[in-house]
Amino acid sequence: MVDYHAAGQPASYQYGGNGPGIGDYMAQEDDWDRDLLLDPAWEKQQRKTFTAWCNSHLRKAGTQIENIDEDFRDGLKLMLLLEVISGERLPKPERGKMRVHKINNVNKALDFIASKGVKLVSIGAEEIVDGNAKMTLGMIWTIILRFAIQDISVEETSAKEGLLLWCQRKTAPYKNVNVQNFHISWKDGLAFNALIHRHRPELIEYDKLRKDDPVTNLNNAFEVAEKYLDIPKMLDAEDIVNTARPDEKAIMTYVSSFYHAFSGAQKAETAANRICKVLAVNQENEHLMEDYEKLASDLLEWIQRTIPWLENRVPQKTMQGMQQKLEDFRDYRRVHKPPKVQEKCQLEINFNTLQTKLRLSNRPAFMPSEGKMVSDINNGWQHLEQAEKGFEEWLLNEMRRLERLEHLGQKFRQKASIHESWTEGKEAMLKQKDYETATLSDIKALIRKHEAFESDLAAHQDRVEQIAAIAQELNELDYYDSPSVNARCQKICDQWDTLGSLTHTRREALEKTEKQLETIDQLHLEYAKRAAPFNNWMESAMEDLQDMFIVHTIEEIEGLIAAHDQFKSTLPDADKEREAILGIQSEAQKIADYNNIKLSGNNPYTSVTPQIINSKWERVQQLVPKRDHALQDEQSKQQSNEHLRRQFASQANIVGPWIQTKMEEIGRISIEMNGTLEDQLNHLKQYEQSIVDYKPNIDVLEQQHQLIQEALIFDNKHTNYTMEHIRVGWEQLLTTIARTINEVENQILTRDAKGISQEQMQEFRASFNHFDKDHGGSLGPEEFKACLISLGYDVENDRQGDAEFNRIMSVVDPNNSGVVTFQAFIDFMSRETTDTDTADQVIASFKVLAGDKNYITAEELRRELPPDQAEYCIARMAPYQGPDAIPGALDYKSFSTALYGESDL
Repeated sequence: MVDYHAAGQPASYQYGGNGPGIGDYMAQEDDWDRDLLLDPAWEKQQRKTFTAWCNSHLRKAGTQIENIDEDFRDGLKLMLLLEVISGERLPKPERGKMRVHKINNVNKALDFIASKGVKLVSIGAEEIVDGNAKMTLGMIWTIILRFAIQDISVEETSAKEGLLLWCQRKTAPYKNVNVQNFHISWKDGLAFNALIHRHRPELIEYDKLRKDDPVTNLNNAFEVAEKYLDIPKMLDAEDIVNTARPDEKAIMTYVSSFYHAFSGAQKAETAANRICKVLAVNQENEHLMEDYEKLASDLLEWIQRTIPWLENRVPQKTMQGMQQKLEDFRDYRRVHKPPKVQEKCQLEINFNTLQTKLRLSNRPAFMPSEGKMVSDINNGWQHLEQAEKGFEEWLLNEMRRLERLEHLGQKFRQKASIHESWTEGKEAMLKQKDYETATLSDIKALIRKHEAFESDLAAHQDRVEQIAAIAQELNELDYYDSPSVNARCQKICDQWDTLGSLTHTRREALEKTEKQLETIDQLHLEYAKRAAPFNNWMESAMEDLQDMFIVHTIEEIEGLIAAHDQFKSTLPDADKEREAILGIQSEAQKIADYNNIKLSGNNPYTSVTPQIINSKWERVQQLVPKRDHALQDEQSKQQSNEHLRRQFASQANIVGPWIQTKMEEIGRISIEMNGTLEDQLNHLKQYEQSIVDYKPNIDVLEQQHQLIQEALIFDNKHTNYTMEHIRVGWEQLLTTIARTINEVENQILTRDAKGISQEQMQEFRASFNHFDKDHGGSLGPEEFKACLISLGYDVENDRQGDAEFNRIMSVVDPNNSGVVTFQAFIDFMSRETTDTDTADQVIASFKVLAGDKNYITAEELRRELPPDQAEYCIARMAPYQGPDAIPGALDYKSFSTALYGESDL
């Protein structure tokens, strides 16, 4: 305990860092912000708040204070207050009324505060006894901090920070509430109402509160807190609203009352959360146990169901059946087993996770149902994999055995099918009587064919023996389809014996018939030798007679007619050859009839029959006159086309040169330009009319060209001019004369507007034409510079001359096209050689009209100028801004400058 009376000075306590949290806060408060207590408004708020807070505790002891400065001076109620809020007994107070008694009582209270880890700063018992309001309020604030605020803790923050965080958490869901401090954030009253509504929503209709009505909001919160929460009204709404920054200590005291009022609900919420957390852990563990039991049951059931299937060793009789078993096993390995491997792994993971969670939450270890332990599942899985391995080995061995049998069966069927395919139709072929109507060549061919068959038959003897051997082996290996194999093998052997007998009989018949047909063979051969080339000649003749032809000249059609006449001269000799060939065929038929030989009607050496020869000869006779008519028609057409070509060429060879001559004459006229501009203009217009009068000649050519197009004539050797050339030349001629006339008219306008004499205009034209070397009607930059130098302009190749030339080029070629037309040249020269109005001259004229003033009025403009020009000026003149301006004054200087701003050089 500190000596309160040392050195005759008032006893004091140092408030420092022993108390957890509160010392730091007080250090930041800078001796509880005593200087701010000098603000009357804040001192008033603290008096009212601290008094209400003290009375809220003193009421429990059946007393209260009225004046915080006076009622704590004797120390009695101060000690009582500390006993009530701490729940502890203080030393017995002294009942004397002397000053020393009061100081001792106050010191006992201060000693008690110090025993709670609080160091007071500059607060002595004498100051409290003397009624020092500033020190008394500081002491009460220290008590509030220690007993009402210090113990507040929210998420590892305490005291003021913890209380602020608690307020922020509770009011976060509410609109228009943003608690950042213990002064401004509480002025509108919404934060107080939000705290109440969060814990007791039935007491506050929060949605009806308005942020712009703070007095109503504050009174509502204070009244509800006092009536239903037993929190005394510590401030008036006006105290907070009428202060720019409410006192922080008063607000913290008030808010701490709310915290303690709701701390019971907070503890209940914390307890509920703890229970929910414990139950959630337990429920999750139970869920994991159920999942484990279900997953284990399902996995064991699948293992027990799968093992018998894998242990089944009943073989299938066919390879297809075993392949299906193999496919089922592959499905098991690819489709069914992998998910179960995952389930087994997940089951072990779930079991280990569950045991870990149970151990961490102090729960007993999980014991699965009997037979569902992880070891049980591992044993079942090991049995499954052993059965799987044995099944796979048996399956492969059985498939190898069936593969051997299936291979033999396939080999038997393949060889039997090949043999049956080879023998198909062979009996019918050997039994047929085709040699009775065959020719000699047919007979020879049949004999050779029969010899080849006999060789083939001998070669197939080995295959028949192989088939019988394979059938015998299949019987010995107990092949499932042996009856079918045996029946097929017997059928093949019986058929083989029949084929041998039929082969011998057919050979004898063929050799007998061969001798009978040799007599007429030579006649058939002679017929074939002569009929083939004659048939080819007729086919070529028909092709030529029907061939399409396309000609473009009379010479081409005359060549075709001459070739056709040459062909017609060969027809009599061709007819004699036809009759001789038909005679050979008749002689052969007579010999066959005499010897009773049945001929098939077809010559073995050729497919050209007499009927074909006669038919083609008749077709040639029909095509010859048709070809005559077609050639004659085409000859007439080409004669007509030639006439059209010559007619067009005759006219085009006149019009084309005429257009070229006129173009040259116009170029020459535009360069020479003799006489006055009016004379030149009249001469050009007369020249233009003479050109227009020539238009009927162009129309005649168009008509002739239309006839040529309709006749599909694409070339004309009689002229180099096409209609397109004529059209382009004609349009260029009209454009050139019109452009030349326009240039002269523009020169007249320039001369009259600028006052240029006829001699000057001719001089300009002569200079321009002199440097227009290609007579194109324009000058390049270098040509134009040479022209200017010839006229006396100083545009030589130096810095000053280049600058002057660039200035002139910007005038005559503003678009940077790279050429200077004659019209632009005339405009420049007229501007250089004539007197033109300037902006200064126009300004001087306006000044005369304005009576020598710097501005002009609308009335003066309407009086001095024509109406339309006066209104033009009034609409475009800006208001005059000079020091001598009057209402309605207009600025004629800027208007005049704008008129010449871009053109006055």
